[in-house]
Amino acid sequence: MIQTLADALAKQGYDTLTPVQEAVTDPDLEGQDLLVSAQTGSGKTVGFGLAIGPTILAEDGTFGPAGRPVALVIAPTRELALQVKRELQWLYAGAGVVMASTVGGMDMRDERRALDRGAHIVVATPGRLKDHIMRGSLDMSDMKAIVLDEADEMLDLGFREDLEFILGEAPETRRTLMFSATVPPMIAKLAKSYQKDAVRVATASKEGQHADIEYRALTVAQHDADNAIINVLRYYEAPNAIVFANTRAMVTRLTTRLSNRGFSVVALSGELSQTERSHALQAMRDGRARVCVATDVAARGIDLPNLELVIHAELPTNAETLLHRSGRTGRAGRKGISTMIVPPKMRRRAENLLKWGKLSATWASPPTADEVQARDEERLLTDSIWSEDFTESEQGFATRLLELHAPEKIAAAYLRLFQGKNSAPEDLTFVDPNAAAPAYEKRERKERAPFGPSKWFSVDIGREGKAEARWLLPMICKAGGITKKEIGAIRIQPNETFVEISEAAVPNFLKEVGPDMSLENQAQLTALDGPPQISERGARPSKRSYDDKPRGDKKPYDKKPRGDKPRYDKPRDNSAPPPSRQENVAPIAGAADDTAPRKSRHTKTNFAKPERRDYDGAVTAKSGKPPYKGGRDDKPSGGKPGYKGKSDGYKGKSEGYKGKPRSEGAPAKPKAKASDTSKRFVPPGGKAKPRHKAGGKPGGKGAGSGPPRRSGPKSR
Repeated sequence: MIQTLADALAKQGYDTLTPVQEAVTDPDLEGQDLLVSAQTGSGKTVGFGLAIGPTILAEDGTFGPAGRPVALVIAPTRELALQVKRELQWLYAGAGVVMASTVGGMDMRDERRALDRGAHIVVATPGRLKDHIMRGSLDMSDMKAIVLDEADEMLDLGFREDLEFILGEAPETRRTLMFSATVPPMIAKLAKSYQKDAVRVATASKEGQHADIEYRALTVAQHDADNAIINVLRYYEAPNAIVFANTRAMVTRLTTRLSNRGFSVVALSGELSQTERSHALQAMRDGRARVCVATDVAARGIDLPNLELVIHAELPTNAETLLHRSGRTGRAGRKGISTMIVPPKMRRRAENLLKWGKLSATWASPPTADEVQARDEERLLTDSIWSEDFTESEQGFATRLLELHAPEKIAAAYLRLFQGKNSAPEDLTFVDPNAAAPAYEKRERKERAPFGPSKWFSVDIGREGKAEARWLLPMICKAGGITKKEIGAIRIQPNETFVEISEAAVPNFLKEVGPDMSLENQAQLTALDGPPQISERGARPSKRSYDDKPRGDKKPYDKKPRGDKPRYDKPRDNSAPPPSRQENVAPIAGAADDTAPRKSRHTKTNFAKPERRDYDGAVTAKSGKPPYKGGRDDKPSGGKPGYKGKSDGYKGKSEGYKGKPRSEGAPAKPKAKASDTSKRFVPPGGKAKPRHKAGGKPGGKGAGSGPPRRSGPKSR
């Protein structure tokens, strides 16, 4: 290994390399293209930093003067790109590296100035990098190594064309290293096109995937989902925790809820600017914030040293996203906890995600309020402050407290102060974590129970009187002192409505209605001797009647006779005239002759081209008919020459311009042109305004609405 890189690793506290780091630094792979797949949190960033070292460093392990970049690292998200830049900064610090970044959301002018000053390694996102190459800000002629980090994610985000453009602009002699959690067919195809004899490197941890992460699936009631998140955060009290949600709206809501409960929380989603996102992550690293509520934009590449807890407030859409979310904790040998909040209706989905991700989780209930308080007491008793030495001033103040209060009272006061610094836990509804997921059951249609003995009444208002069951039912119930359970069928007819009432409720109903049998709005009620004859076809059939109806009873469609009209699938005989549609109607004078041959639908024979008509009344050579003048010959409009009448043509074109007869051989008046400055030009759809003299009278050449004239040299 190069000495400057070995010193940087020792300074950072690395005593052993991870499997992926050992694989890519194999001396046999030096100078070759690599296609590496490794699980999340395996140290890929330091791995490809060590892999490209022999290619871009001099023999003494240092860089020369900064100029055109020699290495390029492409990442899918801004946060991952900036994190890669920080990792490579300390790794190559001893070699005198000059770093530059080009990511979306940053000032492009600052990035261009940094590239103009010179850089050894550039870390970029695909879209912004393509912009710099097209603008000429980035010269790739000296590029020796290109690394594609999280290549599968970049293809999923739609950066395929950008990557192909970038790789196409790079020299053919460069090394290309692709790092990805998985190698789908798209990655293999891209590697085959832009890599030369790439070596496939697949590493796996000895303990299996996410061996340092404890998965817990917590079953909660639907209305207790937010309260369960609060109790989980309070129970573990992790230095850093991430709460993942699926939408920006959910991120905003959870951030507000946790902030109101006293948690130091920040948000991270796509709707925030790059500056806000960078400040949020920096607040987590500095300890100013303990909880980050984020969308899947933080699911890849984000590395927070003290991140010990991941909470899935909403389940992800697939198992791969679940792995990447949970991979934010348990990195580089550290332990972590991944907690899934699972309402009853999401139980089956959670089981499938764990199955597809080949993960095992402990199903349990979220921490209760008593368990959170017991955990607080345990943390208080095991706090390191009890083993520390105190100053003389602190001991003197403790002596004063003992003189004023009893030791038990001082201890209780301290406990209350300790608990007051944290948010109070929530009481949750118990949900059995061992209960199986509810199976999907098809609901059967329930048949209505028979109504029983009844008596029919008639109301003298029907469909023509705008009768509707939604206001008839409460009116009858109110007038008769009964409920809707005592009312059976309501049959609305054109002029009356029949109502069925339970026989047991009839005596009380008649007593409440009164002897006049009147309802609201002067509606009259009449008792019937038996069931009414609603119609000849009887009562309306139930829905079951349609299911039991045989399918073969459909009456065949009776087509109407077509008469002598020829069918479309047979070619017409164009030599014979078609049958007349109006045999006894006298022809209209000047109308077209219906017996003329028509254009066939299937053949192109006998196609009569339209005649060419001019505007001066001449008849064309191909047609013996007079020219078209805008109207029918038998109905003159009676308009004046030049009037927009139908018989004289549009704007009197057949009689001349504006109704004035034009002499024979006289040329037509030319149209106005926009380039002719001697005439006023009126734009299409505009309306010319009259010119006015300086005195305000129309018709003059003074100041008006026309365009201003240029003044001569004397007037300047």
